[in-house]
Amino acid sequence: QVQLVESGGKLVQAGGSLRLSCVVSGRTFSRYTMGWFRQAPGKEREFVTAITWGSGYPSYADSVKGRFTISRDTAKNTVYLQMNSLQPEDTAVYYCAADDSGPLLTRRVSGYAYWGQGTQVTVSS
Repeated sequence: QVQLVESGGKLVQAGGSLRLSCVVSGRTFSRYTMGWFRQAPGKEREFVTAITWGSGYPSYADSVKGRFTISRDTAKNTVYLQMNSLQPEDTAVYYCAADDSGPLLTRRVSGYAYWGQGTQVTVSS
């Protein structure tokens, strides 16, 4: 069984930085895509960023481009989300997700079969 466990979320001031981690267990993800999504209160879950596990090709939502960086450590089966210049609008529950349907990166929530439990990120102004 695939398990994704996120960590690293906390309260931070605007302009600050955080690094989220997602540890993957239960399957080899050499051909998969790993994504980060977020969901703010009263809003739909939205794409933040994703990376292909094998080649490390990243994709970013326009709202985070230049501020957030996704990376993966294949030896540790871990995906990271480095978040810089955080703003109050970045406040949300952040979810790690895995897509095992094929090699193409997708931004659709429905394209990811496996999800973590989420970690809360709160940015104060």
